[in-house]
Amino acid sequence: MKFGAWYQGDGRCFFSVWAPLKDNVAVKLLFPEERVVQLKKDNKGYWQSEAVNVYPGTRYSYQLDRSVDRPDPASHFQPEDVHGPSEVVDHEAFYWDDRDWKGMAIEEMIMYELHVGTFTPEGTFDAIIARLNTLKELGVNALNIMPVAQFPGSRNWGYDGTYLYAVQSSYGGPEGLKRLVNACHKYNMAMILDVVYNHFGPEGNYLGEFCPYYTEKYKTPWGRANSFDDAYSDDVREFFLQNALYWFEHYHIDGLRLDAVHAIYDMSATPFLAELAEKVEDFSVQKGKKHYLIAESNLNDTKHIRPHALGGYGLDAQWLNDFHHSLRTLLTGDLTGYYMDFGKISHLAKAWHQGFVFSGQYSAYRKRRHGNSSLERPDRQFVVFCQNHDQVGNRMLGERLSTLVSFEALKLAAAAVILSPYIPMLFMGEEYGEESPFLYFISHMDKDLINAVREGRKADFRSFQWSGEPPDPQSEDTFNRSKLHCWDKQFQQGRHQTLRSFYRRLIELRRTVPALKHLDKESLEVTGMERERCLYVRRWRDENQILMLMNFNDSPVTLTVPVPDRNWQKLLDSSSALWRGTGNAEMPDTLDAAVPVTLNPFCFVLYELVLPS
Repeated sequence: MKFGAWYQGDGRCFFSVWAPLKDNVAVKLLFPEERVVQLKKDNKGYWQSEAVNVYPGTRYSYQLDRSVDRPDPASHFQPEDVHGPSEVVDHEAFYWDDRDWKGMAIEEMIMYELHVGTFTPEGTFDAIIARLNTLKELGVNALNIMPVAQFPGSRNWGYDGTYLYAVQSSYGGPEGLKRLVNACHKYNMAMILDVVYNHFGPEGNYLGEFCPYYTEKYKTPWGRANSFDDAYSDDVREFFLQNALYWFEHYHIDGLRLDAVHAIYDMSATPFLAELAEKVEDFSVQKGKKHYLIAESNLNDTKHIRPHALGGYGLDAQWLNDFHHSLRTLLTGDLTGYYMDFGKISHLAKAWHQGFVFSGQYSAYRKRRHGNSSLERPDRQFVVFCQNHDQVGNRMLGERLSTLVSFEALKLAAAAVILSPYIPMLFMGEEYGEESPFLYFISHMDKDLINAVREGRKADFRSFQWSGEPPDPQSEDTFNRSKLHCWDKQFQQGRHQTLRSFYRRLIELRRTVPALKHLDKESLEVTGMERERCLYVRRWRDENQILMLMNFNDSPVTLTVPVPDRNWQKLLDSSSALWRGTGNAEMPDTLDAAVPVTLNPFCFVLYELVLPS
């Protein structure tokens, strides 16, 4: 590793920092007594040396040109926040007992996105461990945690992280994250970590004093762009490449979710993301266990997930925002902002069958053509959801679907996601209808930055035509309101318990019914009925066949189901009394001919073909 402080044992620690434009760099050790150790510069601008009488827990900073002391840009721990000294960590000291963990195929994952600070009252890694059994019993087998790189204060979504190698101190630091990953693997659950490579957070950011990490060629929505193709970019790229491998090697992370890759600007012949995919694939082969890279992108461009042989970057999967937008607009009727491009049954039908809805068509929101076709990409390369941190938290009041749509619509949304031919992801609390909002929150110390964030949030909401004032992101009350408050209600009688049981049943069906378990666009038929606002889906695997009916109308709809065979047995009806349905009549238990049937409002029905014995 070229970056950071690496404990060698026996009181020896190797320090390495990239500062090519500096004339002198030393490490200032603060324990057991303050002393300065001069570093030596190599021909690429790395200042390095081994120091003795340095033990885990020793705090240190780098002294630049004998004039200013700064934390390590690759600090592994910042116990005194972003402005304080860094701390030496011994990664070999932690005892891992996950040696039998061989990883998990991505197509088998049921993902669960959570924010460490708001998932439990304590807001720590250790507190999550106590809830793993509940998630496992639900059917979740992959946690996707929002960024944990050290950010200022104790309240933040994590996308303002400044120290990409340091685990947030208020969450439990390096040891806490390792305990969580270790526990996940004991429960046969994968761990996916959200990382941010498109920008650094502003507060506590001293990288520019060490080296040219930034470029003026591009600008991101969050400020200066990281330099992936400008002067000195080879070593900037190396900083991020090593960071990815660091999480896999020292924290046993199974996959990384790459935030907003559309803001990673790179015109080089070998794009950073392609190089990252190659490095991770080599690492996976070396370790004998697959490690995943999952992109978030708003480009609708399959280049991110196409293999290298087809001219792509070789990432494993990406979030499918078009699926969310298609589903949400049908459920809520909201056509403001970027939702204006959606709202038709045909949009959801295309998302179900092809992936990208916009595959080269004109986008009214963007006022240009958008996207390319994803029809040829395997279904296992797309992650779908009806809620996530962005789509909830970037609403002005942070409302979840549970406070915006009916109980019937919540069940329909769950079925559309979980029984889709893609990888489903739940957002913490949706499985039981959590009612608290998920708002945007920070705990910055810079007053000018706090005001800038406040004004920026207001500007973001203008295109959605929302009235009123957004909650103050700096307020601790905003953070506390965003914590899960209905967790215990899922175990009690009532709608919370029923909804959770419904989610559990859907996940069980996905895992046990061959036609639902197998992800294949070639074994899928999707028909949208625009006037009726209904969707008909048929899927098959060998001799197993299922059909689904979804009614997105707030009124009953009578239609003739194009049943291709006889003797279809009902497996699930969201409007039945078992699921606290409110419909006037349940669908028939069997279908054996193309006869008219009536679907209740916001109803989901699943049938399976019964073969003759």
